[in-house]
Amino acid sequence: MSEIDIAERKKRPVERILISQPEPADVAKSPYSKLAKKYNLHLDFRKFIQIDPVSSKEFRKEKIDVLSYTAVIFTSRKAVDNFFRVCAELKIEVPATMKYFCVAEQTANYLQKYIVVRKRKIFVGERTSKDLIEVIKKHKGESFLFPCSNIRKDDIPNFLAENEFNYKEAVLYKTVASDLSDLADVNYDLLAFFSPSGIQSLLTNFPDFKQNNTRIAAFGPTTAKAVREAGLILDIEAPMPNAPSMTGAIELYIKEQID
Repeated sequence: MSEIDIAERKKRPVERILISQPEPADVAKSPYSKLAKKYNLHLDFRKFIQIDPVSSKEFRKEKIDVLSYTAVIFTSRKAVDNFFRVCAELKIEVPATMKYFCVAEQTANYLQKYIVVRKRKIFVGERTSKDLIEVIKKHKGESFLFPCSNIRKDDIPNFLAENEFNYKEAVLYKTVASDLSDLADVNYDLLAFFSPSGIQSLLTNFPDFKQNNTRIAAFGPTTAKAVREAGLILDIEAPMPNAPSMTGAIELYIKEQID
């Protein structure tokens, strides 16, 4: 598509937007609702991916002895849930000496669902994987188990491998494409994505997808990269210095159209 074509399509109004996430619990109070009211937009929410747990039978094939590890790395609540689910199914009693490394305080607090937190050794990053890596650096003597999905970010496992840490990945759940066949005949002016898995789901469901005048928004550098690698045009990239959220980035785009 030429620069002239891109400029022309940018002038096309954005009225219908599909957000590739579940609808917020209180949608009326969400930033999306405010955005819709302000610019008279029609917004739909739809999960593009779903999480399927790996069965205990499948996990056995990974030949991982949970009790041979001294620490577990958690980067999400899904990882926490599936780790303790598999342990319960296999009747593995996680020892009180097990150490837990959590990406953020929110994840650490979630551990209370399964353990008595005050009696365990828990190490917490500030917010991101990069923060957690700084914490892990101080504990090279541990043997780490990293519960994750079949699709995960590379930063933590790459760091562990490159620095010769004793670690093992345990795939305990799978990120798969949701069935979006009912959207085949529905047209949107803008599709908003939040992970590379969302882009993969789009192309899995619609292998002949033609972008045409549909604008695409992506949150985060890995999502933006996935959009471009799929041969699609990225119209809106978030976060930006003046728009740290997806709604803020979309609003800037719409304001430029109005102006």
